[in-house]
Amino acid sequence: MSVLKLVVIGLGYIGLPTAIMFANHKQEVVGVDVNEHVISELNEGNIHIEEPGLQAELDKAIQHQTFRATMAIEPADAFIVSVPTPNHEDALKSCDLSYVKAAVQNILPVLQKGNTIIIESTIAPRSTEDVILPLVESTGLIVGKDVFLVHCPERVLPGQIIHELIYNNRIIGGVTPACTAAGKAIYSVFVKGELIEATASTAEMSKLMENTYRDVNIALANELVHISAELNINALDVIDMANKHPRVNLHQPGPGVGGHCLAVDPYFIAAAAPEQSRLIQDARHINTTMPDFIVANTMALMTRQHGKKIAVFGLTYKGDIDDIRESPALEIYDKLKATGAFEVVAYDPHVQADFVEHAMEQATADADMVLILADHTEFRRLTGFDLANMKQMIVLDTKNIIEEKITIDSYFNLGNIASIYDTEQMAIEAS
Repeated sequence: MSVLKLVVIGLGYIGLPTAIMFANHKQEVVGVDVNEHVISELNEGNIHIEEPGLQAELDKAIQHQTFRATMAIEPADAFIVSVPTPNHEDALKSCDLSYVKAAVQNILPVLQKGNTIIIESTIAPRSTEDVILPLVESTGLIVGKDVFLVHCPERVLPGQIIHELIYNNRIIGGVTPACTAAGKAIYSVFVKGELIEATASTAEMSKLMENTYRDVNIALANELVHISAELNINALDVIDMANKHPRVNLHQPGPGVGGHCLAVDPYFIAAAAPEQSRLIQDARHINTTMPDFIVANTMALMTRQHGKKIAVFGLTYKGDIDDIRESPALEIYDKLKATGAFEVVAYDPHVQADFVEHAMEQATADADMVLILADHTEFRRLTGFDLANMKQMIVLDTKNIIEEKITIDSYFNLGNIASIYDTEQMAIEAS
C-alpha cells in the first residue's frame, strides 16, 4: 500500500495514540486540535496525557518526521474524527454531536474525490447515516462512489492503548460496502486483529452495547452492595463465591462508574429508544447514585468516630491513569467538601491540580479517615506504617484494593460496610 496522508482531528486519549500509530507505520500524519497548548506541546515532543509507552512512540514519530500537529485541517487522503461526544442536558442525556458535526463541516472545504472520512468518536445509533451522511453529500459528492464514510469505534483500555490499538479486533462500519472496503484498507496499515465488516449503524450499536453490558453488570454488583448492607451480608464474599460457578461473572462493585465510555454510552441508547431501554436506564440510576451512598456511609463513619479530617485517595475514574472525566471519585470529593462537616483533602499521584496534595504524608497528617476511591497501584501496598501520622487509622476502601488489611486499625470496604452501624441500624440507602 502506498503512503497515505491522514488528518486526525482531536488529539485526546484516543486520537493522539491513533495518529502516532499510523505515523509509526510509515504514513504521513497531521494531528489537528483546537487547543493551542496541546499543539505546542506535541510539536515540542511532549505528550499531554498519561499513557504508558506513548511518549516513546511520539519520539519515534518525530524522529521519522511522520507526525506534526496543527490547528488547521488540510487536504489529505483520509480524515479520522476523534473528538468528544458529551451528553446533552436533557432527561436521558442524549448524544451531543456538535463537535463531530463541526469537525466534518471543517473537512468539507478540502474534501476531494477518493477521500475517506472515518468517525471514531462514540456516537448514538444511526448518527453516521442520518446526520453525517447528509453533511458529506451536501458537497455534491456521493458517499460510496466519490468519497467514503465509515464508523470505526475505538475499543481500547486506558493504560494498554498502544497494545490494544494493534491487536484488538476492529469493527469497520461502512455506509456502503465500498466504504467498508476503504476503511479496511486504511486500518490494515497497522491493525493485526480481525477487521470485522459491518454497517455503520451496527458498528455504532455494537460499541455502545459493549460498554452498556459492563455498566449493567457493575450496576448489578452495586445493587448487591445495597441489598447486602441492608441484610448484613458481605457482598464481596458473595461475589467471590458466585464467580466460582463456571458460568457466572459478576463484576466488582465500586463508588460509581466514570470515564467517557461506561458513564456516557448507555444514555445514547436510552435516548434513542427510551421505552425499550428500561434495564439500561435502571442500571444508570444505580451507578449514578453510588457516590451518594459512599458519601452517606463516609459521613456516618466519621460521625460515629467523632472524626474531623478525611483524606480522599484517588480522583480518577480508574486506576493508574490521569483521566478524571465523569469521575465518581471527584464527585464524592466535591460532595464531601460541600457538606462543610469535615476537613477534606485529596491525594492522587496521577492528578496534577492545585487542590491535590503532592505528598501522602501531608494528606494523611492528623486525618481520621482515608477514603480510597481509585485503584492506583500506589495504594495496593498501603500499610499501617504508611498511615502512622493519622489521628485515627480508619480506612474505607471502596475499591477493595489494599492487600495488607490486617495492618490497618479499622478497615471497611463495600463488603463489610454494614458494620459501620450499630447492629440495630442497617446501612444507609442513598436515594
